[in-house]
Amino acid sequence: MFYDVAVIGGGAAGLCAAIRCRQNNPDLTVAVLEQLPRVGKKLITTGNGRCNITNKEIKLSRYHGEDSSFCKFALEKYTNITTQSFFKKLGIIFTYDETGRAYPYSLQASSVVDALRFALDELKADIFTETKVHDITKNKNGYTVSAENLTLNCHFVIVATGLFSGGEKLGSSGSVFRLLKQKGYKTVKATPAIVQLKTDPNCVKSLKGMKVNANATLINSGKVLRREYGEVLFCDYGLSGPPILQLSREVERCATKSQISLDIMPEYTENQLAELITQRVKDLKRRTLEEFFTGMLNKRVGQSVLKECGFTLSQAVSTLKDGDAQKIAKKIKDWRFTINATTGFINSQVTAGGLSTDCFDRYTMMSKKDKNLFAVGEILDIDGDCGGFNLQWAWSSALCAADSIDNGIG
Repeated sequence: MFYDVAVIGGGAAGLCAAIRCRQNNPDLTVAVLEQLPRVGKKLITTGNGRCNITNKEIKLSRYHGEDSSFCKFALEKYTNITTQSFFKKLGIIFTYDETGRAYPYSLQASSVVDALRFALDELKADIFTETKVHDITKNKNGYTVSAENLTLNCHFVIVATGLFSGGEKLGSSGSVFRLLKQKGYKTVKATPAIVQLKTDPNCVKSLKGMKVNANATLINSGKVLRREYGEVLFCDYGLSGPPILQLSREVERCATKSQISLDIMPEYTENQLAELITQRVKDLKRRTLEEFFTGMLNKRVGQSVLKECGFTLSQAVSTLKDGDAQKIAKKIKDWRFTINATTGFINSQVTAGGLSTDCFDRYTMMSKKDKNLFAVGEILDIDGDCGGFNLQWAWSSALCAADSIDNGIG
């Protein structure tokens, strides 16, 4: 079989690239090769099943990689407005929440996948599912793409396979990434990002299910790496919630164990809290410490803070001594949790690392090593924050590659 374009990977970037190639040139034959029985399986899981499709505030500072500036051209040329226009033509209308996150108005990720599938069908692009690619080789007219169940020749190859996030059940095996690495492509260490963090279970098990609005700070070797604010969720294994997911990227990239510092009352300074606690001691001296924080902190959270400070809950409030108020205030402002690990690729929303962007042209997404071979989306060493930034990179890089083919780059 011969196709003008072979798109390897039927996820967000791959489907977008295939559609754009056919929209640009209906005479261009396009094949999508997907190893799972259906395309778009990982896309269905995004945004808690609602598909956080992009964000109003697309900025370079929300993207990461050894050279995050690589994505600047594509993101500025193919913006969130471009994405909205692209999907409007497919029947998807956007709605934005108060933080700038965009979703399909249906609030169903499945509707986004369906719209992409319907478009491919209408444009008469061919989709080959249960087709796991195991080799890409050059031939005199372009490339031969070999899979377990078929072999096809093509002029252009667009690699859109993603990496390891979600695991093989979502089609994220990393097999094509390893293949290109074997063929001499420089790579950057792949680690889970936008993922939950594991701590000593004894530190969090009594707080399972509790949520606090906090400043969360990632610290390694005494250095602050990043700080985020939002709702932190205590789990039986550790910490989750939007701020934790944002901070998680660097955890497995550090040589030593990191810590998360939680400030669970960020509106107050430590001294203001110490004064407040000192006054509470005077006002509530007939209580035990079990009830000391009633009306100030969540009951279980407050009790855990006191136990972390070395107090027993049966102890009378009146037994607190000079300096104890400052000690408790310090714990509220800087509650430390040592991070043992992330919960792994299978729970991560994106993979940090991937194919080095040094190997690709930022204006076309084409390989500098192999003419007419393109890479888009997560497989490249570009990853974004939580909030639609990674899907925007998928759309932007895919449109960039497809338009480069249409412009005769190859």
